[in-house]
Order: sequence, then structure tokens, then C-alpha cells
Amino acid sequence: MKKNFITLNLIGLRCPEPIMMIRKTIRNMKDNQKILVLSDDLSTKRDIPNFCFFMKHTLLKLEIKIKPYRFLLKKGL
Repeated sequence: MKKNFITLNLIGLRCPEPIMMIRKTIRNMKDNQKILVLSDDLSTKRDIPNFCFFMKHTLLKLEIKIKPYRFLLKKGL
């Protein structure tokens, strides 16, 4: 079965590295492609939703109760 998203494991990276890696990855994706981000950096709970808002991407799902945090993003709105 083919997965329909890219997985980006950012565990162990600290601010601002996770956002920089997400931005670099999304830049090389096509519109509407999805990316699953795994992170254990507390600041990503705030930074990733803000990144999506300001860069006009869609945050489809977030799971931030336990680590690793999981964020499913879609490129574009």
C-alpha cells in the first residue's frame, strides 16, 4: 500500500531547526501534497501552527499530548 504523505522525523532537533527543515521540505513539494512531521521540541506545538498560518499551508491534524508530537500538514490552502 502506498502512503500518501512524506514523513519528516525531526526528533532531537531544537528551535529553529524544525521549522527550517519543514520549510525546505515543503518548498520541494507539489501543491496539496501532505507531510507528517514528528517532533519532540516543545516549541513546535506553537511554531508549526503559526508557520502554517503565515505561510498559507493547511494544518490537517495535530497530536500534541504525548511525545513525539505529530503534525499532518498539506502544502497550500
